[in-house]
Amino acid sequence: MKTNLINIISDSLKHSELNEIKKDFSVLLKEIEKSNRNILINNVSVTKDFLCGEINQILETHTIERTKYYIKRLLKSLTEEKQSKINDLNLNRWKEYDDLITDSLWILDKRDNTGVHHAGYWGNFIPQIPNQLLRRYTKKDEWVLDPFLGSGTTLIEAQRLGRNAVGIELSKKVLNQTRKIISEERNHHSIELKFLNGDSSEINLKKYLKESGIKSFQFQIFHPPYWDIIKFSNNKSDLSNSKSIEEFLTKFGGVLDNCLPHLDKKRFAAVVIGDKYSDGEWVPLGFYVMLEFLKRGMILKSVIVKNFDETTAKRNQKELWRYRALAGGFYV
Repeated sequence: MKTNLINIISDSLKHSELNEIKKDFSVLLKEIEKSNRNILINNVSVTKDFLCGEINQILETHTIERTKYYIKRLLKSLTEEKQSKINDLNLNRWKEYDDLITDSLWILDKRDNTGVHHAGYWGNFIPQIPNQLLRRYTKKDEWVLDPFLGSGTTLIEAQRLGRNAVGIELSKKVLNQTRKIISEERNHHSIELKFLNGDSSEINLKKYLKESGIKSFQFQIFHPPYWDIIKFSNNKSDLSNSKSIEEFLTKFGGVLDNCLPHLDKKRFAAVVIGDKYSDGEWVPLGFYVMLEFLKRGMILKSVIVKNFDETTAKRNQKELWRYRALAGGFYV
């Protein structure tokens, strides 16, 4: 785009007549609409939709005072950055992040199967979850810990977003498979991914971090087994082999005790878990594990409910699950 957009916006503030301002912005809007790609301003890419939306709002105003307010806001969004301490979002251009979910109910239509992502590993979560969380709660080049590596969904997203990550996996076989799969996707940001085999409650993280030159983690994401719904291994340390809910929570608490001390102060941790329905009773695993965090001094910021119909467990069984819900007196 040849037009110096910043100069046009700045000069428009000198006009004293509303029609003069709208004339300038009408011309500017037509030029932007001709563009087939995002607009580069001061070496920063700005989305075409964002610019068109802001300019249309300026064109729809009826007073010069309100018009100039919107112009100044647009100018500020293009020339100044307003960042938080926990992510790379420019809050002066918050409207650009329309793909970031801020509601507490996440309705997701389908799984992201791009690149090396796959749904073949029983019990893995959909990639959109770590993608959303990493973009909200981390900056590029920061360190993320995933104590339940599994198929590596979090590490794949971390690599794509330019975050370093450490994944811990109890099963050596699963760890090796995951490392191989992730290595097949290009590391565009040249970040570090590290893989640890062992029990997340027992690995000496303090020693490992010191040897690896990692000071601490800026985000931790926990996706443990949903108690005994899926048996992941025969290992006694595996949370899915817990004989009781008390044993499950004790083991999970051990993971927290080993991991949370290495999370920076005022940074975030997330736990992703589903509840269990068994013998006519709903077992609120989500609430139980949240309490384990609270017992350790963490502050609860949000509870998110995710609705995703095409899970492995529900696939092609919607009518069956509907019948079960009606017959059992619960909701799915």
